[in-house]
Amino acid sequence: VQLQASGGGLVQAGGSLRLSCAASGRTFSSYAMGWFRQAPGKQREFVVAISRGGGSTNSADSVKGRFTISRDNAKNTVYLQMNSLKPEDTAVYYCAAGRGLPVHEARLYDYWGQGTQVTVSS
Repeated sequence: VQLQASGGGLVQAGGSLRLSCAASGRTFSSYAMGWFRQAPGKQREFVVAISRGGGSTNSADSVKGRFTISRDNAKNTVYLQMNSLKPEDTAVYYCAAGRGLPVHEARLYDYWGQGTQVTVSS
């Protein structure tokens, strides 16, 4: 599975962005999908994940109520809608695919996209 993330950019605090992650192959629906992020000088951290069919999601406390993950298995795409953005959301955002549950452990994801930069100005 190859993943291509897009949609990052520069936004003011309080604004919104929607990230997309397009997957190649015909087995997209076999994978739970997750979004992770890495800020400069920090470790990669879990943001949000969604189950294969989209019926279950898992979010980090820091983004609950602001970020929403969704997927369209017909389009082999997962989305991350980010609202009420804060400067501390600034990071490179990565999408990932895993055959297990939509968990927060990065080590359980098998495939990773290249990342897209999100910068939130104050």
